[in-house]
Amino acid sequence: MKITFPEDFLWGTATASAQIEGAAYEGGKGPSIWDAFSGLEGTILHGDTPTVACDFYHRYEDDIRRMKEMGLKSFRFSFAWARIIPDGDGEVNQEGIDFYKKMIACLKENGIVPNATMYHWDLPYALQVKGGFGNREIVKWFTRYAEILLDNFGKDIDIWVTFNEPIATYVGLAQGFFAPGLQDERYAREAIHNLLLCHGETVKLFRKKNLPNAKIGIVVDIWKHYPGRPGNPEDEKSALVNNEINGYGMFLNSLFLGKYSDVLMDYMQENDYVPHIEPGDLKTISEKIDFYGLNFYNGLIDNMEEIRQREEKRKQQGGNYQDRPEVHTEVLVDVLDMLVKKYKLNIPIYITENGLAQTDTGDKESLLNDTERIEYVKGVLTHLHKAMENGADVRGYYLWSLMDNFEWSVGYEARYGILYTDYQTQERIPKASAKWYSDVIRNNGFEV
Repeated sequence: MKITFPEDFLWGTATASAQIEGAAYEGGKGPSIWDAFSGLEGTILHGDTPTVACDFYHRYEDDIRRMKEMGLKSFRFSFAWARIIPDGDGEVNQEGIDFYKKMIACLKENGIVPNATMYHWDLPYALQVKGGFGNREIVKWFTRYAEILLDNFGKDIDIWVTFNEPIATYVGLAQGFFAPGLQDERYAREAIHNLLLCHGETVKLFRKKNLPNAKIGIVVDIWKHYPGRPGNPEDEKSALVNNEINGYGMFLNSLFLGKYSDVLMDYMQENDYVPHIEPGDLKTISEKIDFYGLNFYNGLIDNMEEIRQREEKRKQQGGNYQDRPEVHTEVLVDVLDMLVKKYKLNIPIYITENGLAQTDTGDKESLLNDTERIEYVKGVLTHLHKAMENGADVRGYYLWSLMDNFEWSVGYEARYGILYTDYQTQERIPKASAKWYSDVIRNNGFEV
């Protein structure tokens, strides 16, 4: 049986500036919080840094040629704020503008749709020193940055994302294992509110720019938790907390329902974590957007006995849940259904990230012959197709990632790419998954 997707379905891959660009101190770029964080001892596995990464800054033309050869329809990337404005709120760096202009032009010359994220975790370090997202002034700083992007690239980009996975900001401020490495939950809750304000004000700004062919949205990842032992109070509480207080619920309620959930507000009030909320804030946060970007990797089963055994390992791996033993791709159907029924989504959805990590043990052949990734993605796409048959309005799928890259706190050990990256020579080698995905795109589906 063949699974076939709609004729205009958008097939792509996703990346992020800090993970692939390198050239961390070239071309006028200022340091980001990840540049600073990775320089601290013990923060990144093996002491890795994003200074060179995949050197996409110098090699983008070759990488875009590879995208075209694979038949990719779209490429999701992010702007590095510190490459555009080195100190975050001062002078614009023309070299940074020129780099992205050339890269975007190269994409379009090769028939690849640019999908641009304004912020993918790499805050200019100079702004963190001023309080970062915990300082409400960031709304002014961010909207100025967003306006510079829209004024320079608005005519060339039709798909805009304000923020990717804002939970990373929470993790970096409340739990410490992402940049900037703080552990202050009250500050983190304030920061998340301000970040969401940045999003809403940027959507308002976007509307004023009158870009008729462009659309704007936000990307929020959903790792939906389920109690491992239904009815067990400990497991039930864990799932509730991980969904509503420490997970997607802290964003989706305010973005789409115009309020923080009762569960989250009760928690914040009990712990004196309620952010400063001014009249009109929640209306701004819930400004109507054109699409929703869903980053989906897995569903999570919360059995607290098993979780306690994994906790230490989880911390060491920078909060990446791919080490969980179970794969629950079938949860995607439930997640898409939840978005419509619980959060009242009536806009198109893109799967803006989905992929599987390989741990680099030094066995290059096994990394290149990544049949496990193929089976995993095939499972996700099968469930996605089922959800679409049930009415889910999903317009595209972006595989994470184009190439192995700097995977945040786990450095270069976790390999998500369909192109193998040799970090010594910067050679890209197609994995088995690259050929398979290319066939999927060409055939607009696959056999099961």
